[in-house]
Amino acid sequence: MTSNQAASPSIDGAAVLNEVEAFHRRFNVFPREAAYVAVTLWDAHAHLIDCFETTPRVAFLSPEPGSGKSRALEIVELLTPRPVATVSASANALYRLVDSAEGLPTVLFDEVDTIFGPKAGADEALRGFLNAGYRRIGGALRCVGEGSNQNAQVFGSYCAVAMAGLGSLPDTVLTRSVIVRMRKRAPNEKVEPYRQRTHEKQGHALRDQLAKWADTVRDRVANAWPEMPEGVTDRPADVWEPLLAVADAAGGDWPARARAACVELISAAHDNDESSIGIRLLTDLRDKVFCGADRMPTAVIIECLLRMDDGPWGDLDDKPINSRTLGRLLGQYVTQANKPIKSRGIRTPSGFPKGYYAEDLADAWVRYCPPPPGESATSATSATPQVSGGESVADSATAIRHTSAETATQPVPAG
Repeated sequence: MTSNQAASPSIDGAAVLNEVEAFHRRFNVFPREAAYVAVTLWDAHAHLIDCFETTPRVAFLSPEPGSGKSRALEIVELLTPRPVATVSASANALYRLVDSAEGLPTVLFDEVDTIFGPKAGADEALRGFLNAGYRRIGGALRCVGEGSNQNAQVFGSYCAVAMAGLGSLPDTVLTRSVIVRMRKRAPNEKVEPYRQRTHEKQGHALRDQLAKWADTVRDRVANAWPEMPEGVTDRPADVWEPLLAVADAAGGDWPARARAACVELISAAHDNDESSIGIRLLTDLRDKVFCGADRMPTAVIIECLLRMDDGPWGDLDDKPINSRTLGRLLGQYVTQANKPIKSRGIRTPSGFPKGYYAEDLADAWVRYCPPPPGESATSATSATPQVSGGESVADSATAIRHTSAETATQPVPAG
């Protein structure tokens, strides 16, 4: 036991992390339990960042606005040391911030998608800062001085960064990040209203507890080599090593929970970045294609979409929607079981083609689509069609209001 650890033997790290997690749960609805574990450990790692060779980014992403991303950043801001929240910053300002005598900041970047968008060429230096600062050895070489009296100087960029944005991020950022795919809250998902003047003091009190506990385990964490879950190597191991070291130092059930979260979040699929058209697709499927049917062949779905005179489906990127595009758009949303929506085999009188089930779409319909005309958001839940025990889809397929629906299932497209 080190002298630091002996100084405050009464601080229970697991209990402190439990309180931090409970604080997040009051104001945030994360898409999976593993996200609460990861974000709590990330908050704690920011107090120990000088102990690590790498600092994972945490990115709160969603396909649509209003999914709780900014609120998640607000709560992280209360719990981390020297937070700097911004939606716009120059790379030079951030380099100087990191090199300031006050200590390493925790940078909280909202609307980060604007930095990485196709029209964000002027922010190349800012993207470089975010990428390089993942490792302690990262930085930028700049000339400083006046006139001809210039000297080369390396500016550090190593600091903890939390981000929030729409859609996705470049692979160079995703592979350095813990990704939390936020979703709009369903009608039955409630959170406590956040009031800064009240909850800021509570959050800062927890931040101070984290800081005191971090000081008692600093030497232990700095020399830790946490055991990785089987199969976690290379970049994912770099990302999760600081978080697992924090969990091991805290003890209790945190080491086991951290490794389970590590495996789950690493294996989670990354969503695509086609948000608004995705909601239109979900809504058209619910209101104009399925219309109460419990399942539908892919070919019939495509035909129905292409028959909509007011729909965008005949001209997506200069070509009609097809089975591949349909699968890509739906794959960014998830089922009730938190799995990407995918086509499945269904039984029809003419064969066993691929198609989609209403039960797989039901959760996305409730979360993202406006209520059906004349219905409230609550009643929309009960109106969602359910699969009826594996019965034949013959009646549904023939009731699609198109005489060629059965013919459209042959030949069967792939997916």
